[in-house]
This record gives sequence, C-alpha cells and structure tokens, in this order.
Amino acid sequence: MKLLIISHTDHYVDESGIVKGWGPTVREINFLSQNFEQVIHIACLYKNSSPPASSVAYNDNVKFMPIPPFGGNGLKAKLSILISAPAILNAIKKELKNVDVFQFRAPTSIGLYVIPYLTLFTKKKGWYKYAGNWMAKNTPISYALQRWMLNHQSRAVTINGQWENQQSNILPFENPCLYQSDRKDGEVVYSKQFTAPFRLCFAGRLDAGKGIGRIFEAIEAHPNKAFFSGLDIVGDGHLMQHLKNIKLSIPVTFHGALSREKLFEIYKQSDFLLLPSDSEGFPKVVAEAANFGCIPIVSDVSSIGQYVNETSGFLWNKEVESFTAFFSSINFSDSVTLKKKARNAYRMADAFTFDNYFRKLQNQVLK
Repeated sequence: MKLLIISHTDHYVDESGIVKGWGPTVREINFLSQNFEQVIHIACLYKNSSPPASSVAYNDNVKFMPIPPFGGNGLKAKLSILISAPAILNAIKKELKNVDVFQFRAPTSIGLYVIPYLTLFTKKKGWYKYAGNWMAKNTPISYALQRWMLNHQSRAVTINGQWENQQSNILPFENPCLYQSDRKDGEVVYSKQFTAPFRLCFAGRLDAGKGIGRIFEAIEAHPNKAFFSGLDIVGDGHLMQHLKNIKLSIPVTFHGALSREKLFEIYKQSDFLLLPSDSEGFPKVVAEAANFGCIPIVSDVSSIGQYVNETSGFLWNKEVESFTAFFSSINFSDSVTLKKKARNAYRMADAFTFDNYFRKLQNQVLK
C-alpha cells in the first residue's frame, strides 16, 4: 500500500544535498513509512535556506515532491496562494494516481482549494489531519472555512481532543511524538526529587501568542525567586532579541532551535515546562516534556485540559486570572504532590506514542 501526504511543511537542502524537513512532521511520516510500501510527501521547499537544527531527513522509502512556498505577510505573499494553485493541484492529481490512500494536513491556506478538490474529484481512500484548535472561536476565516468543509464531507478527520456533538467522521487522535525507547528513557521521572531550586523551560516559537512574555513577567513578579535556578528557552522567533535585552532575576539560557535529542536532555534536567499560550491544538512539547517528568504549567485551551489536570500539572485559565497571579499561587514547596504530578504526567504521555497513533489509524481510518 502506498500513501500520499500533502502539507505545508517547510523543507530545506543541507550542504550535502540531503532534503530535510521540520522534525516533528518528518518523524511522524518516517514512522508511517514503516507500515507502507512507499510514502510520497508533497510539501514546500526553501531552496536558498539552510535547514534549522530541528530538521530531520527521511527514510529511504519516503519520496519528497517539492512545491514552491506560499503564503505569508503582504499582498504578494497572499497572491502566491492562488498563483501556486494550478501547480499544486497538478502535482496532487499526478501523485494520486500512484497511491492507495492520502492524508491532507490542515489547516493551511491551500486547504481552501485542496480540500474541495480531494472531496469532489477523487474516490481514493483518505483522511484529513486537522492539527489546530478544532473548537477555536476567534480563528482566521480561512481556518473556519476549512473546518466547515471538513464537517461537510464523509472522510475521516482526525483532530485534537474529544468534543460533544461531533459527527461520526470527526475522530479524536493524539498528536504522536514518542517512541517506545523514549518511554523507557522517561523513567528518569522516578529519580526526580522536586525540591527547590527548580529548573524551568519553554519550548516553542518566540512570539506573543506562545506566551513567552507572560513567562518573563511571572518570574520577575514571583515573591520567592529562590525557588528557581534558571530558565531554558528553546526555539526561535522575532522576539528573540527583545527577550535577550530583558534583565531577568534568574539565569536565562537561549538555545535557539535544537535537535530532538538535545531538547529531550533539557526536559530531563528541567522540573517544569511553561507554556501560557493563547491558542493551541495540542502542542507536542507538552507530551514530550511530560514524558520526562517535566511538569506542564500550561494554558487551559483547546484539548490540553483533557490530558493535563490537577493530578498531572497546572492549568491556567486566562479568563479567571493573570498568568502572573496563577504562577505565584503554585505551591512549589510541596515536593510530595509535585512528585505525584510528575509521575502522572509521565503516564499521561503514553497516549502520544507512535505505536498508539498507528493502531488507531488501523482501527478507525484505514480499515
């Protein structure tokens, strides 16, 4: 059986001529490729940029089919979404002839015409993966239209979380990010003591939406900074230099983009993951950090609260209080409770293994 995947995932060519793509997506595709004769991935290629450290190469039986990057800020970038449509649709039409099943990864701007095309013009088996916040109220109109289209077709749509009154083809699926070897490595949780001072970490884009500014404000306003030995920040973004100019009362280390292995080492050494973001689907970093006993301190948005609760972490409701007040209210002195939360978080992360993901695909989508 052959699988076609269509996405907006960024790809680059390294100095050796090897194509590499965004790590979380490529690892998921590489795992899927173990269960298919071949996987073909149609996605964006940036020809004149070097791959970031978080990029990964494909397995041998994955064929990458490049399309020009599209979208962005400005009129020219917006027009590129339409200008690229004929080439993208032709590439999809050509590759659909050679496969048995397809996956389209939404939301993305090209979904406005790719979803109707796949819905109306192919009878091949397929499914849609919606990685954003399925229940978001304030969302770009293009995302809202894609959700409407996905709700009005018959193929399976995998989403983050379980919601009331969903149609039978809208399926709750965990976003896979862990191998069985990671689960074994995560047993480091049983040696963590959770006594001050604690190491904090953040992993994600350095922009306002991910809440990085709130983290700095909350730490600076905390009444007992002796609780914290430092903050590790993993990721890039336009706020990088602004954040570096802020003098925080605890040591801050900016790592930029890291390989998965190096990121996991930070989780092993950290006690808490901070992610007070405005909107999410279900960020893989929450499950990855939880796997190593790095307790999530996260926003109660989308499906996050269906996995992280008072037994396995700390949920911030931005409608109730500021993140600064919430962070200051956490009892960092109760090491017994913190140990229990960390171990429950580790158990929660088991749902996010690649094995669990493919088992659900077999039972609910590919049957």
